[in-house]
Amino acid sequence: MKKKLVFATNNAHKLSEIRAMLGEKIELLSLADIDCHDEIPETAETLEENALQKARYIHERYGFDCFADDTGLEVEELGGGPGVHTARYAYPDRCDPVANTQRLLRELTKKSNRRAQFRTAIALIENGEEHLFEGVVRGYIATEERGTDGFGYDPVFSPEETGLTFAELGVETKNKISHRARAVEKLCRHLLGE
Repeated sequence: MKKKLVFATNNAHKLSEIRAMLGEKIELLSLADIDCHDEIPETAETLEENALQKARYIHERYGFDCFADDTGLEVEELGGGPGVHTARYAYPDRCDPVANTQRLLRELTKKSNRRAQFRTAIALIENGEEHLFEGVVRGYIATEERGTDGFGYDPVFSPEETGLTFAELGVETKNKISHRARAVEKLCRHLLGE
């Protein structure tokens, strides 16, 4: 019998990407698949704690082995911010990607240190044990938006040694080198015993 594992998301793109990496060995379920329509809390102060909070929520209420992720943009000049507030950087009560990017560019106006990194933390609860996986991509914040592919901060985040923003690299290239891809690769190696 195939092992069942819940990914605490309803993001179809993330699900299909990880299903493809896991192959036939594991049946990956979404929140909708287990009839979870709750607003899962994310109130912690670190990416790791937020991911664990979501995974524990599903594990405790639904009884499945599961994993959850959280991602943040960490900018040196902003003391590691926006970090856990990445999605709600411009407005604490809602996600507005355009406003978030505009605020970031405003705050870095005339700043010479534009170094930044995107970081993804994945928390897995498997057989009652908790595991954490991290993926990081380092780079810098461009002085203006460039490119049309991607979403969120993709038009202003430029990974090291590319000279291009994620939005200029395109979704396929971004997905191969991104922070999430690196964390997911570690998760999949663990799950598949590699």
